[in-house]
Amino acid sequence: MSMYLPALRHPVHRFAHRSIDFSARVALMAIINRTPDSFYDSGATFALGSAVDAALEAVDAGADWIDIGGVPFSPGPALSWQEEAQRIVPVIRAVRAQSDVIISADTFLPEVASAAMAAGADVINDTTGLSDPQLGRAVAEAGAHLVITHSLAAPRTIYPRPTYDDVVAEVTGYLRRKVDFALSLGIAEEKIIVDPGHDLNKNTLHTLAITAGFEAIAALGYPSLAAVSNKDFIGETLDVPKSERTAGSMAAASMCIMNGARIIRMHNIPESVSTIRMLEAAMGWREPAYLVHNMGEVNPPAHPGAPSGSPVHDDLSVRRTAREGS
Repeated sequence: MSMYLPALRHPVHRFAHRSIDFSARVALMAIINRTPDSFYDSGATFALGSAVDAALEAVDAGADWIDIGGVPFSPGPALSWQEEAQRIVPVIRAVRAQSDVIISADTFLPEVASAAMAAGADVINDTTGLSDPQLGRAVAEAGAHLVITHSLAAPRTIYPRPTYDDVVAEVTGYLRRKVDFALSLGIAEEKIIVDPGHDLNKNTLHTLAITAGFEAIAALGYPSLAAVSNKDFIGETLDVPKSERTAGSMAAASMCIMNGARIIRMHNIPESVSTIRMLEAAMGWREPAYLVHNMGEVNPPAHPGAPSGSPVHDDLSVRRTAREGS
C-alpha cells in the first residue's frame, strides 16, 4: 500500500507562532483534558498544575500541538460557559507563556472559544460541526483556525443506534457542506481542518470503515485530522481495555496517515512520535537519526550498546555529540 498524498488547497498553514507544511509532514496533537471524568485518564490532568505540566511534557516529547478541553464529548449535563472557560483558559495562558506550540481549545461554545483565543489559542476544535454559527463567526473575527468534525447528536446528548447507508460517503458529504458553511461565516479557506469524528455517533464497524476509507476525507483538500487514540472501536476490535490499546492506536493512526491524514490526535506521545517519524522517513520527508547499518566495509552491530572503542560506538558518539551541540 502506498501513501496517499492529497492535493491540498493550501499546503502551508500559518498559525500564530509557527507554520506547518502539510504536504511534507504530519503533525502530532497531544490531548489534555481538564475534566474530572475524561474518557482516557479519568481526571489525571484535572488539576491546573497537572494539566500544564502534562502539556509541556508532551511538547518536550515531540508534540507539535496541544488540544485542551474542559468538557467531554460524551452525553452529560451542560456546563456553563464560564465554568468551562475557567477550566481551559488558565491552561492555555500558562502553556502559551512557555511555548510556541500550536494550541487548540476543544469547545463548541462561542463564548469559550473567544476567551480561549484571547488567552493564546490558535485553533478552535469543534466536535459538533459548527452547531452554533456564532462560534464560526468568533473564529472568523479572530482569524484563527477551525477544526470541523463530523457528529450527528446535539452537543452532549445521546444519539442511539446511528445508521448509515454509506458511512464514508455520508461523512464526506457532511464535511463538504460544513466547510461551505464555515466559508459563508467568513472563515478563510486556509484556516480550515476537517475531522471525520472516529467513534462520534458511529459504531465500531462505521469507524473501521472511516479508517480504511480515510482517503475520501483527505481528498476534500483540507488538512485532515484523525482522532483515533485509545477509542472504543480499538477496544472492541481487539478485545482490550483502555490501558492496552496503544498498539491498536498506532496501527489505526498509521492507516489514516497512509490514507492522507495530516494530523493525529493522540494520548501516547513518545509512541506517536516514533510512528510519525518512521512514516515520514519512509516517504523521504525526514532523514534517519543516523546511518551506520551496511555503511562501511564490514557490517558491525549498529547498536548504541556497542563496546566502547568500536567503530560503531565511536560513530554514534560523534553523531550524538554533534546533535546535542547543535
